[in-house]
Amino acid sequence: MEEAGEEVQHEGIQVLLSERSGEDVPRCPHGPTLLFVKVSQGKEQGRRFYACSACRDRKDCHFFQWADEKVSQARLLAREQYNGSCRPPMTHQQYMTRCQEFIALPLAKRKFCKECQQLLLEADWQEHSGHHLLGDVSLANMKRPSQLLHPLENKKSNAQYLFTDRSCSFLLDTIISLGYTRVLCVGTPRLHEWIRIKSLESSKPKVKSLLLDIDFRYSQFYGEDEFCHYNMFNHHFFGGEAAQSICQKFLQEDGGQGVIMLTDPPFGGLVDPLAFSFKKMSNMWKMSSDTDSSAELPMFWIFPYFFETRILKCFPDFSMLDYQVDYDNHTLYKYGKTGRKQSPVRIFTNISPETIVLPASEGYRFCSVCRRYVSSENKHCEICMSCTSKDGRAWKHCPPCNKCVKPSWTHCSSCNRCALEHHSCGSNVEGCFRCGDQDHKRSSCPRRFTTGGHEKKQNQSKGNLKRSGKKASHLPVGWKNKKKQKRQKKKKKAT
Repeated sequence: MEEAGEEVQHEGIQVLLSERSGEDVPRCPHGPTLLFVKVSQGKEQGRRFYACSACRDRKDCHFFQWADEKVSQARLLAREQYNGSCRPPMTHQQYMTRCQEFIALPLAKRKFCKECQQLLLEADWQEHSGHHLLGDVSLANMKRPSQLLHPLENKKSNAQYLFTDRSCSFLLDTIISLGYTRVLCVGTPRLHEWIRIKSLESSKPKVKSLLLDIDFRYSQFYGEDEFCHYNMFNHHFFGGEAAQSICQKFLQEDGGQGVIMLTDPPFGGLVDPLAFSFKKMSNMWKMSSDTDSSAELPMFWIFPYFFETRILKCFPDFSMLDYQVDYDNHTLYKYGKTGRKQSPVRIFTNISPETIVLPASEGYRFCSVCRRYVSSENKHCEICMSCTSKDGRAWKHCPPCNKCVKPSWTHCSSCNRCALEHHSCGSNVEGCFRCGDQDHKRSSCPRRFTTGGHEKKQNQSKGNLKRSGKKASHLPVGWKNKKKQKRQKKKKKAT
């Protein structure tokens, strides 16, 4: 993890993780912004600028300010007014008061507005008369708020892909078997409610949980000692010092013993700001008098396997488990699929992999050489002296490359490396064409556009810029003007 003030240097637009006073950093509705700069060949190119920490797309949060820009008082006032308009309509305490009034209502009068995502009291019925309402909301329904609320599905900022019961059960059973009694759930609402429900069962050991999430809607269901409105990209507690002290008290309870942090960030989020925030969380835990200053907060970071290099750069003592995490509301990340369709989501942890038992019923086995549990297809390579598979398929060893590679790759003597069989010799087959990162392909790039028509708009913008004589270097290198191609075809037909 970079120390305070150290800059993360890769190619492209990069974030500068510097420790500055919260008063000096401009704020957007998502809290303190982050400082960015364009980096090329390890050197800064262009002016530094501030942008939203949580949203990677300007259409989700339009905040932008040059770092050396002087902002007028009128603009600062307008910005503060706008940020205030984006805050939740009620405080956490007011939401809790409404929740108690809602519970006191008879079952027939408990209604939930699916359009406004709000629990309704009798006084609210008229205002929501034309909306889609859910009636007879039971106490059991209120214990599973993730099933009442529509998941937020913006992959770049606040994506809510909710764990399946299978994944929740494995995570909780593992936490209990490791001896932890408190779980700090950062961005994992489904696990938080699963822990609360299972803790009521007499057969399960009691485990406490505190949820930190950017989705303020959970304020309707959980008290201030159960939920904190939190942005994990800038370590910002929207509830201020009061909310932060609740989190710190939770971490330091019992002298800091028996607590683990479990986080499931949006896969399109930048790794470095996340790691920076998690380090700060670990420092909060270290403030307990009974914790070793050299120790780190036990952590499960759930993320796709192709981010392994970046995560290990931030946390060298982490290791990746083979367990495949799956989600209820994700079309691809499902358990039971084979080949390339398997879920790429894994668990990164600073806990010894040898102590984390993966279920044999799902085909996991213990490798006595690697001293960890691996998937059934992850064969131990006697040359690499490791179980080398990352994606769940059986990898093969390539003697010329002196490493194991994916089963679909073959060694190309022209390129002197392994690549797909029908590749273009001499081209750079490694890395991502879209963002330039070397740890994943374009098809699995978390930065790729997922909303229909957005790339089309980019192409139209490219055409407009070309006609105006301006450059559009932000667009993909391989872009071609379709309108121009159509005009050329019409010319050929005419001749």
